[in-house]
Amino acid sequence: MKNLKKKSLAAILAIAMLVTALIGTSVYAAEDYKNVTAQLSPHFTILIDGIERDFYNAQGQEVHPILYNGTTYLPLRAIGELMDKNVNWDQSTKTATLSGSRGGSVTRGTEDKDASRKNVTATLRYDFTIVIDGEKQTFKDVNGKTVYPLLYEGSTYLPLRAIGNLMGKTVSWDGETYTASLSGGEGSLVTDADSFGQSGVSAPDGLISKKKAKEIALDHAGVSQSKASFVRVELDYDDGRWEYEVEFYSGNTEYDYEINAKTGRIISFDHDIENFTPSQGTDSLISRDEAKEIALDHAGVSSSKATFVKAELDYDDGVWEYEVEFYSGNTEYDYEINAATGKIISVDHDAEYYTPSTGSLISRDKAKEIALDRAGVSSGDVSGFKCELDEDDGRWEYEIEFRCGGYEYEIKVDARSGKVLDYERDWD
Repeated sequence: MKNLKKKSLAAILAIAMLVTALIGTSVYAAEDYKNVTAQLSPHFTILIDGIERDFYNAQGQEVHPILYNGTTYLPLRAIGELMDKNVNWDQSTKTATLSGSRGGSVTRGTEDKDASRKNVTATLRYDFTIVIDGEKQTFKDVNGKTVYPLLYEGSTYLPLRAIGNLMGKTVSWDGETYTASLSGGEGSLVTDADSFGQSGVSAPDGLISKKKAKEIALDHAGVSQSKASFVRVELDYDDGRWEYEVEFYSGNTEYDYEINAKTGRIISFDHDIENFTPSQGTDSLISRDEAKEIALDHAGVSSSKATFVKAELDYDDGVWEYEVEFYSGNTEYDYEINAATGKIISVDHDAEYYTPSTGSLISRDKAKEIALDRAGVSSGDVSGFKCELDEDDGRWEYEIEFRCGGYEYEIKVDARSGKVLDYERDWD
């Protein structure tokens, strides 16, 4: 009888151990990875020390940045190449090792011209290990929370802040142009690809001169100094980068350039054929209130019966002018007024209904979808979501707020067109 009890107890213990092992295995497997919705972002520009970079995998196929949970991810192997390190993958231990010196060129391939911004399924890999020169790496965000690699179509990706740490560079982000910049040396604060503006920053030594910036712009435009009339050449600090904003005319063509003040690299340029009449500065111009009075007097509308949408000073075709827009009753008035002379350049008025019917607006759900897509996050990852319909300057818009991944987002969406009017992301 005792032997039977011992055998029964042993059997129970064996079964318990087996169940524990099975449960333990399944839990471990579940914690190895997590499938997530991310956004393939070929429209992002990546600048490393002022040079625009594209990324290719070992097979020569172009790979693109990925946006997940509000953070930009870059391909680890391509970054390893830029660091001049060999990149090795050990499948048995799931370890990516960057070490030694490649002594070779960076992999190139065929540009992926058909790539588009879209949602994709990537895998968050908790089980991947990253080793740099024999030292295991652990990556954390600015709040001290551990961040993990992403796997997408055979390529391992790390968050931009982690990439910045590996390369010893400062990371900045320009939300208007979708540009991430990695530059500078060790010891700088990395903000996970966010720039918060820096007032009172003094220009460092080693920047090119205004004269050099003008020469670069003229040379690119193919215009000689004697045939150019410069409107401005200004040094500006934008998104962690010193740059010159250069604007000039030659004949009836306007040229606009942004030039990296450290490298002399042309960041952007534009030129338009216009009629140029040089004008004075803003000191001798009529005031905004005077421009409004001129428009009201011409329209025969009293100020008490007018609702102004805008009265903005603008520099267009070499002329300072006010763009004035207001409503009276169901009529919309649009004026362009020469800010130097007060002369009306153009006028237009249309009968329409100033207060729109909300039935013609996009829904809150659609506005939410647009905002989440702009931020590159999924609805399941956000908290504290607010969405309010508001009328501002004669325009209906949705004001949207939410939190995700340590960030607070504020986004305004045009309630008619669905256009994103304003986008802000700040540490929460």
